[in-house]
Amino acid sequence: MSTANIQPVDPLGQSTGQSTFRSKWSRIKSGIMYCVCAGSTFFILSLLVLVIGYLISIGFSSINKAFFTMDPIPTGMANAPGGMRNALVGTAVLIFLASLIGIPIGMMTGVYLAEYDVGSRIATPVRFICDVLAGVPSIVVGILGYELLVRPLGSYNGWAGAVALAFIMVPIVARTTEEMLRLVPDSYRQASIALGANKAVTILKIVIPSGTASIVTGVMLAIARVAGETAPLLFTALGSRFSPITFDSSFPFMHATIDKPFPSLTAQIFSYASGADVDERRLAWAGILVLIGLIFFVNVSIRFATRSKRST
Repeated sequence: MSTANIQPVDPLGQSTGQSTFRSKWSRIKSGIMYCVCAGSTFFILSLLVLVIGYLISIGFSSINKAFFTMDPIPTGMANAPGGMRNALVGTAVLIFLASLIGIPIGMMTGVYLAEYDVGSRIATPVRFICDVLAGVPSIVVGILGYELLVRPLGSYNGWAGAVALAFIMVPIVARTTEEMLRLVPDSYRQASIALGANKAVTILKIVIPSGTASIVTGVMLAIARVAGETAPLLFTALGSRFSPITFDSSFPFMHATIDKPFPSLTAQIFSYASGADVDERRLAWAGILVLIGLIFFVNVSIRFATRSKRST
């Protein structure tokens, strides 16, 4: 009997030729997918570098000492257009107030969903509402803030702007907190309860500290989201050319005007960018560059601050 047409068979019952062909085809597909992924990554990074380079080329020349130390000066006056000190201070105040309102509410909601009523009837609708609110256009939040806070008070004000930003932060912080706490192993909770701790102590002393780094990352994402919002502030805080904080020699030495139209960096950038003055448009590009730099600095700082906790 001739053995010329008989091919070796591997242990899985396939001929060696077929196995070699499939192995080569698998390596080819793997190489193609690697090239596609690497090309997509390079494309995204190229766009990022292009955008940042464009912002630097236009806005960096307008960043100087006056940008951080002077308030806006109307066109036609000496030293116009001035700087954006009022907008920088106003944005910091708005984010601080919004964080005071939105972060505790969001975290408590996330703790409730993750630790108390995981599978209850109310948990599923709350999660769904949080997901919907996280995707609501910011202009809707601005109109809501205008109807509920601006019209009853009779004027645009900083409190309305802070509440509108907090409204955007709450669902993001809530869902992030819930997901991060659910990643904490149940053995941690069981060990704490076995040692005599009640549920509240277990959550405060064991569960939340175990997920602190991830929760902080979610909080920073929420802060980065509201730091760049414009539409809610146009309908609530509106904007102002005056600094919201003044200093004098009388106690308490610092006074904040929050119940009046309140400045913000994004609203002032919008006002300058849509205006006709060339110097103001150039200052708007500088404001965009500073805003992106501030968000980047905050995120990097939080990464370094929580690095040791993530490593453990």
